[in-house]
Amino acid sequence: MSVFSASRRLTLRLGAAAAVAAALAACGESKPVFKGSDISGTQLGRGLELSDHNGKTRQLADFAGKVVVVFFGFTQCPDVCPTSLAELTEVMKKLGPDADRVQVLLITVDPERDTPEVLKQYVTAFDPRFLGLTGTPDQVRKAAASFKAYYAKAPTKDGNYTMDHTAAFYLLDGKGESRVLANNNVGADALTQDIQALLKG
Repeated sequence: MSVFSASRRLTLRLGAAAAVAAALAACGESKPVFKGSDISGTQLGRGLELSDHNGKTRQLADFAGKVVVVFFGFTQCPDVCPTSLAELTEVMKKLGPDADRVQVLLITVDPERDTPEVLKQYVTAFDPRFLGLTGTPDQVRKAAASFKAYYAKAPTKDGNYTMDHTAAFYLLDGKGESRVLANNNVGADALTQDIQALLKG
């Protein structure tokens, strides 16, 4: 299964929940219009608890007041992950001073190979403010499940393996509420716009 089909399946799965949330909010104050899919009310990521690449236990509450961008990937990913992280690097540049109010989190789907040291070297090469999160295989499974993210080992011909995984950006607001799901190919301008909308909220 490709990361793209997994992302599409996730988007469809969340569509109904997002529609309900939108309907409930219809009588309230005006909501921002996002380039990505509005997933307000789905409460994705609740209960997240992993270790960052410095060995510190992290929960969403640690980033209160910041817009959090979550991406699932792994350091040996050949193309999707480095391309996505490079895009997030561009987003941080576009945000200017507001970038200090944003936290990018790469949650590894390959904890077996992605040690904290490996994660740190990888994510900070894109931006020193980025954090890599890992944990036991069970902790990573729980984290992925809380975001309804898909991942699985895919054996390679050389006897090694790669990872299939959801390739999408999850944007959470300063209260830790999931708000936007964006495909990894949405583009830096669209991501920047959605993050700015959350920063204003």
